[in-house]
Amino acid sequence: MSLRILKIAIGTELDVVGARQRAREIAVLCGFAMQDQVRIATSVSEFARNVFNYAHGGRVEFSIEEADGAQALQIRIDDQGPGIADLDLVLSGRYQSATGMGLGILGARRLMDRCDIRTAAGSGTQIVLQKRFAGDAPRMTARMVGEMCAHLSALAPDSMLGEVQQQNQELLGTLDELKARQEELLQLTRELEENNRAVKVLYAELDEKAEHLRRADQAKTRFLSNMSHEFRTPLSSIRALAKLLLARADGELSEGQEKQVSYILQGTVALNEMVDDLLDLAKIEAGKVDVRAERFMVAEMFSTLRGLLRPLLGGSAVALTFQEPPPGLALVSDQGKLSQILRNFISNAIKYTEQGDITVLAALVPGQGMMRFSVADTGLGIAAADQAFIFEEFSQIENRLQTRVKGTGLGLPLCRKLADLLGGSVGVESVPGAGSVFHVSVPINYTAQGGEAATMPHSLSPD
Repeated sequence: MSLRILKIAIGTELDVVGARQRAREIAVLCGFAMQDQVRIATSVSEFARNVFNYAHGGRVEFSIEEADGAQALQIRIDDQGPGIADLDLVLSGRYQSATGMGLGILGARRLMDRCDIRTAAGSGTQIVLQKRFAGDAPRMTARMVGEMCAHLSALAPDSMLGEVQQQNQELLGTLDELKARQEELLQLTRELEENNRAVKVLYAELDEKAEHLRRADQAKTRFLSNMSHEFRTPLSSIRALAKLLLARADGELSEGQEKQVSYILQGTVALNEMVDDLLDLAKIEAGKVDVRAERFMVAEMFSTLRGLLRPLLGGSAVALTFQEPPPGLALVSDQGKLSQILRNFISNAIKYTEQGDITVLAALVPGQGMMRFSVADTGLGIAAADQAFIFEEFSQIENRLQTRVKGTGLGLPLCRKLADLLGGSVGVESVPGAGSVFHVSVPINYTAQGGEAATMPHSLSPD
């Protein structure tokens, strides 16, 4: 639906001023905000001036248009002039003109919601401008447009001086707004500069703290290493003396004495294991652990582990099973460190499994050049929220077996560090009450950092 408001002929400079004046008055009567009133009046003035300067005459028509249930103020500007040469170049902003033509078109085009320009050499130019009404603006009806037209007819056109004064006021208002914006920008710039200085100070403090932490970490590593060595000598002596006493080297022991010496030996063994773990962690953190990669058979490693760990089961109701690997399955890695990881996994499984099975198996990871070793048990299980926590140093999860099972919380962190050294990773999958699967994945062919891979194994092929 189209509701026509007013039509103005452009033939003189005064008509250009009048078109601007009428555009502003119509924008006011349509309920547009002050900024939109200035945008509409400025756009009409710019295009009307081009009509006067380059086509020497034309017309401006105002109307209310509706599309898809939304209304907009439409201004149509027509002339029969020579047309606008290089319009596409003008609209791209790359047109250079000695008279300045093109810059005004670009500016006026940006001020409106819609600006369609059609032009042809010798056929004139047709421009359609639109500014949409605000969403909460009252809907314009034919009656309201009629009252608007009557009001406009009753208004006597101001003189050119009056319209120029109005333009000056608008310019002054714009300048005031720009000045306020500039002051805001300057204030923001000052705040940003202050923030930058604060950030620089913060970074300097963080660097200093990081250096302190590095030195503290190095001191901790040296302390653990030195103390672990210092602990080993007396512990070895105590363990040897306890074994001598239990062997009756100094005579018979009463039942009570034998029990007490057994407690001493058990405590010494536990302390020695803790000291070994601490020393291993200290060596790894200090970068003093070398990886001795060589080719070995998985079946042989399983056989060794089976012999070492089965005595730990004693008379428990737990079955330890090593699933036979494929014939000839081999890899190039540090067998000692990999065995240490698996020993920790299996030892923990024995501690926290009251009955059921513990299964150890190895399998190639397809397409990744990795081998995965898993230790599955039917023990207590671990909640999902605690599964990352157990790989942190000195961390233990509370459970009902704690009174019977003692630990330091160093075994799994040591496994993680050893796996990192071998170029692999550790993980766990567990459900409380249904058991856990601890696994370590290592490359089939160990590659030192910045070096070449070790001797390639003949995986899955017997010697």
